[in-house]
Amino acid sequence: MKKLALLALLAIGNLWAQENNPNPGYWQQHVDYKMDVNMDVKSYTYTGNQELVYTNNSPDTLYRVFYHLYPNAFQPGSEMDARLTSIADPDKRMVKSFKRGTETINESRISTLKPDEIGYLKIKNLKQDGINAANTVGGTVLEVNLAKPIAPGASTTFTLDFEGQVPLQVRRSGRESEEGVALSMTQWYPKIAEYDFEGWHADPYIGREFHGVWGDFDVKITIDKKYTIGGSGYLQNKNEIGKGYQDEGVEVKHPRKTKTLTWHFVAPMVHDFAWGADKDYIHDKVMGPNDTELHFFYKDNKEYNDSWKKMQPKVVELLEYYNTHVGVYPYKQYSIVQGGDGGMEYAMCTLITGKRSYGSLVGVTAHEFAHSWFQHILASNEAKHEWMDEGFTSYISDLAMEAVMPSKEENNNPFAGAYSNYFYMASSGKEQPLSTHADRYDQNVLYGISAYSKGEIFLTQLGYLIGQDNLNKTLKKFYADYKFSHPTPNDIKRTAERITGAHLDWYLNEWTQTTSTIDYGIKEVKENGETTTITLERIGRMPMPIDIIVAYADGTQESFYIPLQMMHYQKDNPYPNLKRTIEKEWNWAHPTYTFTINKPKSAIKVMAIDPTELMADVNKENNLFTP
Repeated sequence: MKKLALLALLAIGNLWAQENNPNPGYWQQHVDYKMDVNMDVKSYTYTGNQELVYTNNSPDTLYRVFYHLYPNAFQPGSEMDARLTSIADPDKRMVKSFKRGTETINESRISTLKPDEIGYLKIKNLKQDGINAANTVGGTVLEVNLAKPIAPGASTTFTLDFEGQVPLQVRRSGRESEEGVALSMTQWYPKIAEYDFEGWHADPYIGREFHGVWGDFDVKITIDKKYTIGGSGYLQNKNEIGKGYQDEGVEVKHPRKTKTLTWHFVAPMVHDFAWGADKDYIHDKVMGPNDTELHFFYKDNKEYNDSWKKMQPKVVELLEYYNTHVGVYPYKQYSIVQGGDGGMEYAMCTLITGKRSYGSLVGVTAHEFAHSWFQHILASNEAKHEWMDEGFTSYISDLAMEAVMPSKEENNNPFAGAYSNYFYMASSGKEQPLSTHADRYDQNVLYGISAYSKGEIFLTQLGYLIGQDNLNKTLKKFYADYKFSHPTPNDIKRTAERITGAHLDWYLNEWTQTTSTIDYGIKEVKENGETTTITLERIGRMPMPIDIIVAYADGTQESFYIPLQMMHYQKDNPYPNLKRTIEKEWNWAHPTYTFTINKPKSAIKVMAIDPTELMADVNKENNLFTP
């Protein structure tokens, strides 16, 4: 009965997602995966079969489909291997560095993998509706010529057998991590590529992010019974598995005496499936808001066990924060699993490194958990718009950390690090636009600052433009309208416009598609008897509305607001305790702007452009005037 109810919910969820996205004519593909996998923990190889029901909701007839074979990246000579030797600052986790004279040599760890250490995913018996489908493999991408076209609105069933080898841990997925976790099973199965309004997204795996098809997963994993699994989905046979999964008071029904156990998971309406496994995992379960089970899997380590225990109530607080400030988490389970090589988000779970202090554990979990909203519910294309998931996640997780682990510093700015990083990049002369594909950044540091910091500032600065209350409303509306779909940059912009009535196309264009900078200055302060004329100048190419605060010698303060003409909007007074004067609009084509204060120059103690410093002005020195 429960299974029938779950299937009904899955069907309703798929239809609702099609109708929920407010964009006229929006559509998205749908998949139903069934996989049965056997893992050999001694050889680190696995075999399995997959049945995939693919529904073509597009208006196009499809003649080919593509699968990702991510494990193939971990082979000498792969594109990921080549990239490590060609980029100026390779990921330190993926190279071995040594000195040759005065020169530092970075050797790709992939290049030295032996045949029994590489990753691979081999496909056999690929059929479409029972008919053999010709296919070819190019690196990490499998191209399938269909036995018969898939018409708009039609569904077809693909079946295949696969054989994989888990690579020695290099990046994200792998075996025997530096912390001794046996299996980090991410990007491990044949995963069909996304097809959307832009066409196919069959990107090779070079080391960055992902874009997946929404669907339902039914996965059975047979593994040595000494191992515990944590990951995506709901475990269907808790009373057989035990190991902390079973509900309180439920007796574990031990299966017949075998050396293995089969774990059966179902993950509804997700676009990925990941898991970690180890024979030494401690498994804790804590209940969170809305009866959400929070699972914790970590290796028994006396030095760090207390940090893992202490972190758990903070994760409950984090869930409450994200539910309140973005939208309610729609699943009833989330797992935090020790594994991987840092922290990486997946559907209904994350894999993080576990040998961390208490504060570090909470911090990395806050970020990865926030990805459940900004990527695994609001599923933007990470390869093309990496700043949407990483930047938005950084924004909300920084606020969440300030709420659950408040800084002891007075007037702490949770976004200070993002602005500092951005200013460094903007002054380097090497910045690339946020529209750069995630794999195409010239340096890893440029990718990191762009995706995380400049992406975060997109939101903090949007709050400067439309007001913090409206930004809060925008995030909630964005979540409500676009969850379980694939939002684009235009969608967050249009959401903010619907909330406020402001015109924001200029902002999205300037901040994400150019490297234009913001630089405003106080050019001249001239006394005219009992009044003072202020001349401002726009030095940077990017326009902005301007907030100015003037503090007078008599102890009073006054604010002035200069709207941007192309924005067609006036935000609410961000300083409600101060008298505010709204000046005439500033047109972008005019490099200078003049307005008048009805006090003599001698009455001015200090004048500042944007004292909140939410506007990412690259030169703050000319923002301040003191007589």
